[in-house]
Amino acid sequence: MPSKAPYTGPALISYGFRPFFFLATLFALLAIPVWLLVWRGTFTLGGPFSPIDWHIHEMLFGYAAAVIAGFLFTAVPNWTGRLPVRGWPLGLLAILWLSGRIAVAGGFGLPAEGVMVLDCAFLLVVTLAIGMEIMAGRNWRNLRVLVPVSLLWAANVIFHQEAMRSSAADLGVRLGFAVVVFLLTLIGGRIIPSFTRNWLTRRDASRLPAPFGRVDRIALIAGASALLIWVAAPVSVFAKLLLALAAVLHSLRLARWKGEATWPSPLLLMLHVSYAFAPAGLLALAMADTPAMGLHLLGIGAIGGMTVAVMIRATRGHTGRSLVAGRDLTFAYSLIVLAALIRTFLPNVVIAGLDGILLSGLMWTAGFALIVVRIVPWLALPPDGRKTPGQPKRPQGPGAGASFPDPKSG
Repeated sequence: MPSKAPYTGPALISYGFRPFFFLATLFALLAIPVWLLVWRGTFTLGGPFSPIDWHIHEMLFGYAAAVIAGFLFTAVPNWTGRLPVRGWPLGLLAILWLSGRIAVAGGFGLPAEGVMVLDCAFLLVVTLAIGMEIMAGRNWRNLRVLVPVSLLWAANVIFHQEAMRSSAADLGVRLGFAVVVFLLTLIGGRIIPSFTRNWLTRRDASRLPAPFGRVDRIALIAGASALLIWVAAPVSVFAKLLLALAAVLHSLRLARWKGEATWPSPLLLMLHVSYAFAPAGLLALAMADTPAMGLHLLGIGAIGGMTVAVMIRATRGHTGRSLVAGRDLTFAYSLIVLAALIRTFLPNVVIAGLDGILLSGLMWTAGFALIVVRIVPWLALPPDGRKTPGQPKRPQGPGAGASFPDPKSG
């Protein structure tokens, strides 16, 4: 139970977004260069996974899981009205996440079973902690968020089991992608129109995003159904038809949010562009002979892009800064988008002696280098000393309101 006493500890563990966004951005900066070295045979990892499985696992259950945890530990206090989990309980959870990354890379020399227990413990503890907070706040309707988080934990367990039995994870990969993409569409469908509506209202716009309604529910149901069928039978005609239908419905959903009006606000536009990668990825899974194109559109564009946009916005807003991306962070996000497009459509192109895969990795790394330089100090340090670290400041500037909406439905 969070303490009611004023928080006086380190700023880095004063609020849920701080340690997990801190670790996620640093990890994203380091993991892809390591992967490129492994992929080219320059470096070898000693963990239980094959190189490709390590790459996929660490992006889904390492990087994405950290951002999801940071989001939830920041959103839940808004839903429940309770003080946030902070201090050393939060710090120990961050250490557990970091221990999983070290174990998966072979750093502790554990057997495969030990790596699985240590790595999978993180999402299990997150699920339990979030559930306890929601129940303590009697915010019963939001217990539903435990379902996808629990499924992500289950996907990680399956991933480890498959790697131990057959040296390749297939079902775990698909289930992990499916859960994270569904969470992206669920949460994105709440925050994107909400933030856009607030921003357009301040500009006295006459056309606002459509409220959550039938189209949203149908798109979410179709997307979840398509992803589940794809997990079970990825090459079936039924799965491909449902994926194509879900892509159309999610494109229609996105079109109702007036993203074309957000050009003056790159911080908002990032969210709309990132969401667009979700239906694009679903359509690619439906149409392509191999899943690589769809998985990179979803992995780099949708998941990578959305997590970056959310981390920038939440970090700026909850540390009392204006909700304006600025040229450097806008450029950083653009590099992530270019990384997604090049890796998906031009993997074999050679530019200045660099193939598309290497070029994409370099763009991702450069983008996260800029992000780390800009937001890591905001995450690690108190907000200019004007408030105690445990009290996030009210956002300033256009589109203010970085707190995450309460998902009352959908």
